[in-house]
Amino acid sequence: MTRKFRLGRAFATVGLWTMASRVLGFVRDILIAAFLGAGPVAEAFFIAFSLPNMFRRFFAEGAFNMAFVPMFSKKLEAESDAEGFASDAMSGLGAVLIVLTLLATLFMPWLVLAMASGFAADNRLELATAFGRIAFPYILFISLAALFSGVLNAAGRFVAAAAAPVLLNVLFIGVITAAHFAGWPLGQALAWTVPVAGIAQLVLVWWAAARAGFRILPRLPRLTPELRRLAIIAAPAALAGGVVQINLLVGRQVASFFDGAIVWLNIADRLYQLPLGVIGIAVGVVLLPDLSRRLQSGDTAGAQAAFSRSAEFSMAFTIPSAVALAVIPLPIVSVLFQRGAFLISDSQATALALAIYALGLPAFVLQKVLQPLYFAREDTRRPFRFAVVAMVINAVVAVGLAPFVGYLSAAIATTAAAWTMVILLSRGAHEMGQAAVLDRRFHDRLWRITAASALMGLVLIGLTVAGVSYLGPGPLRFVALAVVIVAGIVSYGLFGVMMGAFRPGELRRAVRR
Repeated sequence: MTRKFRLGRAFATVGLWTMASRVLGFVRDILIAAFLGAGPVAEAFFIAFSLPNMFRRFFAEGAFNMAFVPMFSKKLEAESDAEGFASDAMSGLGAVLIVLTLLATLFMPWLVLAMASGFAADNRLELATAFGRIAFPYILFISLAALFSGVLNAAGRFVAAAAAPVLLNVLFIGVITAAHFAGWPLGQALAWTVPVAGIAQLVLVWWAAARAGFRILPRLPRLTPELRRLAIIAAPAALAGGVVQINLLVGRQVASFFDGAIVWLNIADRLYQLPLGVIGIAVGVVLLPDLSRRLQSGDTAGAQAAFSRSAEFSMAFTIPSAVALAVIPLPIVSVLFQRGAFLISDSQATALALAIYALGLPAFVLQKVLQPLYFAREDTRRPFRFAVVAMVINAVVAVGLAPFVGYLSAAIATTAAAWTMVILLSRGAHEMGQAAVLDRRFHDRLWRITAASALMGLVLIGLTVAGVSYLGPGPLRFVALAVVIVAGIVSYGLFGVMMGAFRPGELRRAVRR
């Protein structure tokens, strides 16, 4: 039942579907900003929605899948009852998540305060608690969906797993539109959409796995030796995920004491998550099972090539994206979000945070490239230790700078922690042998990519200054922003080819491979 897949085509498949999801996510957030602005209902919903997503890092694409995918891939390669292992894993995971959901529903006010203690003084606490109790069961459905996605990814079938997040945003957009015309309370409508979307995503990937020949059915939970090993491998990754969530908690706690800051940071996060999701997540999803198989079969040269090309591919898209978000953040934010209840002051505050996040974007993506080196070897302990160091830096910077730069300290801390994590992961990878060494081609291309991106940044600044009147309020602002972005893409492509950062047709050949 094993299936070889082409690395470039797999990146493109996951990336394109992730792009569709992120674009629809923008539409969703634009609608929420227009109808709710940066007010208390919007802040309460974002905190409530972040609660199941926080635990999702442990039980979905986070710790659990980082341990499950390599084990499942190796069983699939060896034809050693991979389906039975997946069924046991699904049953154990489901049992844990049902208990977690019941406890979270009971202790929801305290969970909200742990995320945003600034809510204690006003009605945002009551709103977020009510929304959180509705939305939290999403964790059960999305985590089981992530397990099925891991099964599909290990088999080289990426379409359904990559397309599933699109359902979430399609449902959100539909509900926001219906709520507007029907007069429903928008906050409650959004909260109820969350678990419904989780069910839809689970049904899609379960159906796709069944069509691929995987009959994974629930059974009574039992602690088999393999599940015990899965738990042992997943535990350090879960702790590392906990450290990451502490970083997010620190940022949200800081933001909760500044009116509107939770919405500003959330929108800035959504914008830099577009290239992170399209490139970083695509590379991480595809690279982990591929490295696991290559290392299992002793293909060191193939593992090094896959790692190096993944890093090169990531930086070729991420560095110009980071430059663009850093040099023209205000036009991007104002054109996309400034309307209705979302004011110019909100755009300015969001743009500052976005520029800071952009400085960390290459680090966020590099983490997705480096971590599979560890997880493919079932090494989750060292990433945990590195994450603890990054957590300390995040907390010190966020809390220490808050009295001086306000909510921006959360963005600065996130960026500093991301680069710290990359440095530690890179140093640790040097001990793994040739498969974890970036080849000469990567290093030769990296400086060329960076130079081409810097020249593109100058083009973007010049075009923005020249067309500033068209980027303000008015019917032509979307066209003006599109012209600037397309010109940036074209100029980066031309500079890149001129400087040897990449060659014409290279992406097309990579996809074919």
